[in-house]
Amino acid sequence: MSVGLGNVWRFPTTAFQNGGGAFLIPYLIVLIFIGRPLYFLELSIGQFSSFGCVKVWRMVPAVKGVGYGQVIASWSVVTYYCSLMALTVFYFIMSFNKVLPWSVCDDAWAEDNCVDASSTNVTYINNSQSSSEQYYYNYVLRIKDDISDGVGLPDWRLTLCLLFSWVVLFLTLAWGVKSSGKVAYFTALFPYVVLVTLLIRGVTLPGATDGMLYFVRFDAGKLLDPNVWYAAVTQSFFSLTVNSAPSQPVLQQILPVCRDAWIISLTDTFTSLLAGFTIFAILGNLAHQLDTNIEDVVRAAAAAWPLSLSDALAKFTWAPQLFAVLFFLMLFTLGVGSAAGLTGCAVGIISDRFPTINKIYITLGITVLGFLCGLVYTTPGGQWILDLVDFFGGGFIVYVLAIVEIAAVSYIYGFQRMFRDLRFMLGFDVDVFTKICWVVITPLALLAIFIYSLAVFRLPTYDGNAYPQSAYICGWILTSVAVGVVPICFAHTFSRTPGDTLLQVGCCVFWPVPYFSNIISIFQRIDPLLCSCLYSGRTV
Repeated sequence: MSVGLGNVWRFPTTAFQNGGGAFLIPYLIVLIFIGRPLYFLELSIGQFSSFGCVKVWRMVPAVKGVGYGQVIASWSVVTYYCSLMALTVFYFIMSFNKVLPWSVCDDAWAEDNCVDASSTNVTYINNSQSSSEQYYYNYVLRIKDDISDGVGLPDWRLTLCLLFSWVVLFLTLAWGVKSSGKVAYFTALFPYVVLVTLLIRGVTLPGATDGMLYFVRFDAGKLLDPNVWYAAVTQSFFSLTVNSAPSQPVLQQILPVCRDAWIISLTDTFTSLLAGFTIFAILGNLAHQLDTNIEDVVRAAAAAWPLSLSDALAKFTWAPQLFAVLFFLMLFTLGVGSAAGLTGCAVGIISDRFPTINKIYITLGITVLGFLCGLVYTTPGGQWILDLVDFFGGGFIVYVLAIVEIAAVSYIYGFQRMFRDLRFMLGFDVDVFTKICWVVITPLALLAIFIYSLAVFRLPTYDGNAYPQSAYICGWILTSVAVGVVPICFAHTFSRTPGDTLLQVGCCVFWPVPYFSNIISIFQRIDPLLCSCLYSGRTV
């Protein structure tokens, strides 16, 4: 779930836009002081309680709305995630052509300024565009320059690819761990095989060294730019999938969480770096072939680097179809792994709420709804909507919910009680560094970054063009629903909590329900050997 398109699709672009090698320093600092502690916290409370991301808030009933907000955020992301998977399916199918269709200009979609992407002796002048670029925008997306008059109708080709993506997700999730566990062996390992293969191929190409050196170039001035730190936190959250779908039943089986939190966090970072070196090696070769400055090539790739990478693949002199097939299959498998985890969050919550309904039917209903929601991304204006949903549904919301989450656990439930619970579960004390992060560093850092983001807030644009006012209204509605569910759930909990006075009711809504607060005392009545077996995973 953690290693996905965020590592290969988003990380290289974010790194380039925020100083290259200079971005890696704040990114690693954020990973250590914010990303990993939050990731460990979510795994821990999920495993200790054995609840999903809504029921887990029996520890602090007043903020159970955080769980519902996380579901909305994760659902927002997974709807456009699958649309990106649909694009990879489309390119994967097209890669089986004798000649890669985006490598040469075709009169059916090419404009007068089109230049063959497979050509290595061409000079780009004035407003010349690569055939891969025009193929992507004019043939695949058929993108609109303005959505004031609507986003248009879904494209039937992308709709079929989107349907295929959701069918794969349904088959992955329908039978729980029995199906998703087996699929994970392939989706988790295959991308590394492809990335290493492409890296080996890339470093042997002329100009690859220049591209990799450009990736790690150091711009000290960026370290003082708060925007870089904001981007580092956003990338860390998106990549690790922090605060999007915590406490899922599938994550509750991870033992021991303390070790695995470090392993997953570091592996996630390693994957991002591996993808960055691979991509920039190929882009360096592209700059060498075009005899142009690598910075110009990378800047052109920043908006949609898979587009430029397909441009580079078209210039491979040996078996470009093979590398194209491997590359787009890799992107799809990465998407399946992350999308399955995000979708499983919604499935888990509904299954907890309606335990009598067969999980297969719940999964089917969720996937059908996801497919219908995703149709908007297959329209000519779909990329506009994708960026809008990513901004309002995948960025701003996560910051608010993360602050409420760690504040509720550390200061309302109580960090001392949390440390006691984990000592009981793990058999040893959590390290001092993690304790300091949970209590002081992480909440204060998140709050500071959130305040800064509000101070420099700007409405999103698409390719420099402003959205219609109605689009901004829809974006704010999405944010309001995800954040507003927290006070709504608080009011609901407050109204249903028994008490003779408002003070009594107020104290109760911030106090763990009896089941959660007594969980340790219940287990302590069990034979110590039985208790040990429960937490070591052995069958009793």
